[in-house]
Amino acid sequence: MGQRSSFFILGVLSGGLLVSLLLAFVITSGEADSRESVRILKLGHTLDRTHPVHEGMLYMKKRLEELSGGQMSLEIYPSSQLGGETQMMEMLQSGELALTKTSAAPMEGFVPEMGVFGLPYVFRDRDHFWKVLDGDIGRDLLGKGVSKNLKGLCYYDAGSRNFYSIDRTITKPADLKGLKIRVMNSQMAIQMVSAMGGAPTPIAWGELYSALQQGIVDGAENNPPSFVTNKHYEVCKHFSLDAHTRIPDMLMASAPIYDKLSPREQEWLQKAAQESSVFQRTLWQTKSDAALKEMEEEHGVKVVKVDGAAFRDSVKSMVLGHKGTPVGDYFNLISEVK
Repeated sequence: MGQRSSFFILGVLSGGLLVSLLLAFVITSGEADSRESVRILKLGHTLDRTHPVHEGMLYMKKRLEELSGGQMSLEIYPSSQLGGETQMMEMLQSGELALTKTSAAPMEGFVPEMGVFGLPYVFRDRDHFWKVLDGDIGRDLLGKGVSKNLKGLCYYDAGSRNFYSIDRTITKPADLKGLKIRVMNSQMAIQMVSAMGGAPTPIAWGELYSALQQGIVDGAENNPPSFVTNKHYEVCKHFSLDAHTRIPDMLMASAPIYDKLSPREQEWLQKAAQESSVFQRTLWQTKSDAALKEMEEEHGVKVVKVDGAAFRDSVKSMVLGHKGTPVGDYFNLISEVK
């Protein structure tokens, strides 16, 4: 009798264990199915986690999850974890990566019309800049790269670019004479500095600090947050508020991946991207104002205003040189926006 009871109890325990295992399998499978049903897009970029663009992307991730009810999300890889900007653009083209950030300047190599952003003083001020980018002209330019498998989703603020130098105050174009100025690898940037009287010197951004330290270049041009974040104030003590260009950052999507999304998913992604653009603009302005204050008060950088009319006059021939070209046509369209 005792032996039969033992077999009975053992059977019950075995059955219970089997049921538990089955339930665990069902629950685990359900969790896996749930994870697989979420559309996760990889986004890589070269900026650090404190950058306003990265913070804008985090906001985009949050809004995408909210808009899709948890059906879509982003995996964000900052600080060049997936490679450099050019490498990630190529990954977009081949469909290996869903999203990345690029400046509009390197986009000239894919979409010549993007060169309009490199023309000096194409925008009257920050309000004019965003009125153009949020309007028909901006939307048209975002779509120009589709034939190269690159679809633009939105713009991010990268501020105005300004000259700074090691030991010379630049208030007028004549002050650039004889100075080697680091520029991006952009034909527009090279033409602009040449027209103003300087010697344009393309150097990779990551190599600029040492180039300034070693005297390979005498100065550079960029926005205030980039100047402070990269500690260029340790070498350069003169910053000129000439605002010669306003070149936006762009959030680019892989056209092959984007085309595989359903119309509803594309709508969620586009809306989240645009909302992140608006969110990031406010962050950028706050950080830019703080950077100007920091470089002056904490690092002893001399911040000066410039003779704006003289700078504009110095590049008139450059602008006229694009007359009758797609870049010139866009320049005219932008100038007409009130």
